[in-house]
Formats: sequence, C-alpha cells, structure tokens
Amino acid sequence: MKKLMLGSALATFALAGSAMAGGHATTACLITKTDTNPFFVKMKEGATAKAEELGVELKTFAGKFDGDHETQVQAIETCILDGAKGILLTASDTSSITSSVQQARDAGLVVIALDTPLNPIDAADATFATDNYRAGLLIGQWAKAQMGDAAADAKIGLLNINVSQPTVGVLRNQGFLEGFGVDLGDPSKWGDETDPRIVGHDVSDGNEEGGRKGMENLLAQDAEINVVYTINEPAAAGAYEALKALGREDDVLIVSVDGGCPGVQNVAEGVIGATSQQYPLLMASLGIEAIKNWAENGQKPEPTPGKDFFDTGVGLVTDQPVDGVESISVEEGLAKCWG
Repeated sequence: MKKLMLGSALATFALAGSAMAGGHATTACLITKTDTNPFFVKMKEGATAKAEELGVELKTFAGKFDGDHETQVQAIETCILDGAKGILLTASDTSSITSSVQQARDAGLVVIALDTPLNPIDAADATFATDNYRAGLLIGQWAKAQMGDAAADAKIGLLNINVSQPTVGVLRNQGFLEGFGVDLGDPSKWGDETDPRIVGHDVSDGNEEGGRKGMENLLAQDAEINVVYTINEPAAAGAYEALKALGREDDVLIVSVDGGCPGVQNVAEGVIGATSQQYPLLMASLGIEAIKNWAENGQKPEPTPGKDFFDTGVGLVTDQPVDGVESISVEEGLAKCWG
C-alpha cells in the first residue's frame, strides 16, 4: 500500500513540478553511505562548492552507518517529493537500491552513481567513479613485484567492507587478486578463489576498529600472513594495530585504496606499503555539473570511451616504485589527498 500511495504522490508531484519549472533554481541531492568517512566528507565538500558556483540548491543525506540501506531509500523518496532534478548516490546496497532508483528515474530525475556502481550498472543513468578494478590491480601488481620470488609462497589475508559485497568492494578485491597473480573464480564476487596462498577473507566495515578485528580473525586462521589487502585506509590502520600487537608490523606488507591524507601519511610512515588514490571531490563536482546540464538541456553524461562509466582517475601512491607499475610519490599523493 505504501508503495502505491508513494507512486501516486510522485505522479502528482511530477505534474506540479513540471508546471512550476523554469522559475526555480535546480535542486540536486547528494546521498552518501555515511557523513563521517573522510571520503564522503570530501565528496560533500566538492558537491557543495560546485552547487554554490552554479546556483544549484543542494540537499544532502547520509546513512547512519555504512550499510544503512533503509535511510538511503527514504532519502531518495524525499528527493523525489521535493522536486529535485537529480540525485548523486553512493549506494550501501547496490542491488536492493535499484527499485528506488527506478522510481526516481520514472519521476524524471537523473540518477548518477558516485564511486560505487549499482548492480547492474545501468540501473543508474550514469556512474562517475574511480576505476576500482584498476585501483585493486595496481596495488596487487605492486605487492607482487615488491615481494619478488617470495610472492609464489605468499600468505594473503583480505579485509573487505561487509558481507553484502557492494560492487566497489568486489572490484577492488578482485583487481588486487588478479594483479597479484591469483586465478579468479566468479569475478562478480569475492571468496570463491581456490589459490592456496589465500588464508581468508574477512570484513572491516571500512573503519579502523573493524580492520583491527578482521585482522585478528585472519591471524587466528594463520599467524604467518605476510600480505594484507584492505578495502580502504582506515581498515589498513586497524590491521596494522593488530599486527603491531603481535610484533609483526614490520614483516607484513599492507596495501589499500583511497588516497586520503591520513592514509597517504601512513604510506610515508611505512604503515601501508602502497595505496591507490581516488578523487571524490572531482566525482561530486562533475556530478553537480551533470545534474545542472540535465535540468537545463535534457542531456545525460557520457561514459569514458571504452568503459561503461566516467573514469575520474586513480594513482598508485608509494615511495617504493617497482618496474612496470606506474606510480606517484608520497609527496605528490599528499598534494592531491583529501580528508
């Protein structure tokens, strides 16, 4: 019943919004997974600055925690009823959110996924994101080259985001494994690989405490893990603390993805060996431009040639470069970092 009533209200509002169009500023919504993660804080800053520059009214929403799907659904409903022209979305549940996204699109909004592609990716009108598979691939290639011959006998632990396996987490995980030379199972999920070098997968919720607990769980499976992939830098910091508690912080190679200022500083200090840096401010500012263009010209953004999304770039940050893997220095990474 709620869905039918909402649909009726949306149809009525869409007609009213059409009649009032032209006399009001474009309204856009930004819906992030949380409002505490520095990545999403920077995303909000980018969207806010560009909205002010273009005269767009921006409304922002966030989940109460990473994985808070219901709050994101409610935010989409609010944006539709408020007459927004478009939504920028980093989805917590990339599959379940698609029905709500379709409601928004049916009501005439353009929906752009930021950072985290929906499943399927064409459930959104466009996606502005890091090539997360490439981000994982780069740290995997770097770790393999850094270890040299010892990579053949590595013991790998992987710290993912959560059990729902959002697309961004799968892409980073599977990219890392391919880069390290692991044969993948089904590349649309993690955990089905058969390579004996993989000790196990655990989850971190993308934060330091989760990273510490996940690392402790992995070490309980095999205390001799010597390579650790983490979904992001807060999880890496937690993993390092767990290793430090056992006196193993200097003989385990940790790699990650994000490029936030604390994470890049951790590369400088040797906590993380290398990280793949992404650019959330650019994602959000481009998204606001795209909503403005949709509202004024009816044009949707085009993907990067050869890809099904608009690639906002990625750079491998390390002060230990290896042959055959393009990277930037920590100094360069600090100049481009966020948070």
